[in-house]
Amino acid sequence: MATLIERREVSPIEVVTAALERAETDGPYYNTYITVLAEQAIEEARTAEQEILQGNYRGPLHGIPLSIKDIYWTKGVRTTVGSRVLSDFVPDEDATVVARLRDAGGILIAKANTYQFACSPPIR
Repeated sequence: MATLIERREVSPIEVVTAALERAETDGPYYNTYITVLAEQAIEEARTAEQEILQGNYRGPLHGIPLSIKDIYWTKGVRTTVGSRVLSDFVPDEDATVVARLRDAGGILIAKANTYQFACSPPIR
């Protein structure tokens, strides 16, 4: 996908839109995502497309849709860590890994569901 985006054979907007459509159709069935960031992702895809068209290709993650497990802080996006205790927590900064992915041009489309505090369910 990265090669197609770099060669301008496919647009980041097309790729992100397809990923969002899949998230909306399959996500609820599999309980995949806790938060889908459709509007933000489309806006970031537009920005990525403009940068690429202007010759500012950042590398293989530029324009690629990503989902991040809900244990990682994401600036301005609810981060629950799978817990009701943090159901309304919105961090004011990104986790280092998220910041680096975004700096590389990755486009966050969703926060993936997780067990509470990323711990496995109880053994029975």
